[in-house]
Amino acid sequence: MRILVVEDEKKVASFIKRGLEEEGYAVDVAYDGDEGLDLAEHTPYDLILMDVMLPKKDGITVIREMRGRDIATPVLCLTAKDTVDDIVQGLDSGSDDYLTKPFAFAELLARVRALIRRGTQDRGAELRFADLRLDPVTHKVWRSEKEIDLTSKEYALLEYMMRNPNQVLTRTMIAEHVWDYTFDSFTNIIDVYINYLRKKVDRDFDQKLIHTVRGVGYVLKESD
Repeated sequence: MRILVVEDEKKVASFIKRGLEEEGYAVDVAYDGDEGLDLAEHTPYDLILMDVMLPKKDGITVIREMRGRDIATPVLCLTAKDTVDDIVQGLDSGSDDYLTKPFAFAELLARVRALIRRGTQDRGAELRFADLRLDPVTHKVWRSEKEIDLTSKEYALLEYMMRNPNQVLTRTMIAEHVWDYTFDSFTNIIDVYINYLRKKVDRDFDQKLIHTVRGVGYVLKESD
């Protein structure tokens, strides 16, 4: 899952980014409204955390312009304003939820999970492919009846593949959805993590699910 944080206070943005990355999310940061709108328009995010008081263009205006451009990405507003009128204005602009500062990071995470679940509920809470199962709520994974212990980045990579089965995923696509836009595409880190996943997901099973498409990328499919 990839999240955009639009927050002009760099310490706050860094704190949120670090905490979300520890939970396995790929996170980009924009420090003003114009940059946030540009990223939201050109990058497929699963969720946007939007501060209201931003330089260049305030968060409410950014959300309205997003909705006017048919960008339906869920938005969680973050703001120090907590009057009823402020909350109503934020929700009426097209945001999906509202969290006032200061906030407990555990509450932020709970709201993030709820909004992402809401955005993907039409596909069902639990993902299944062959005998592989993934629960997006608990972050647990099973192959057949065996539970597989994954790191947060391994989990994020497998979740992306399970949401796009039988589709060849290029290294660029994987980098954009599992890492962030600062990712160095010349490293072999994606290949390293694919190998980690293979050892945990495929090694003990005759049926291999993670396949290499030479010169292109990787695909989750049942063996021919």
